[in-house]
Amino acid sequence: MSGQNKPVKLMILDKDYTVACPESERQNLLDCADYLSEKMRVVRESGKVMGTERILVMTALNIVHELLQLQQNGTSYPSDESSAEEIQQLIDKINAAQNKYLR
Repeated sequence: MSGQNKPVKLMILDKDYTVACPESERQNLLDCADYLSEKMRVVRESGKVMGTERILVMTALNIVHELLQLQQNGTSYPSDESSAEEIQQLIDKINAAQNKYLR
């Protein structure tokens, strides 16, 4: 039962989302949501980007830029294929929640 997905409530940029997640990944998902929310808040408060969807896209670009810089500087994050798959699963869950909200 420990591998079973359970609903996790997230708050991203002042909006609630519920995402199914294995209990073992719960804290990681919460940390990712906090990180995303903070990065989105910085973009929104810059005053240069309006609208949640545009804020999300600009934030995603900023986060990918950070990741690519880490990789170019020799930091091998994600360190293995397993981590990359886990990160992709979390991204997919957040995208699904965002798509559900935008419909």
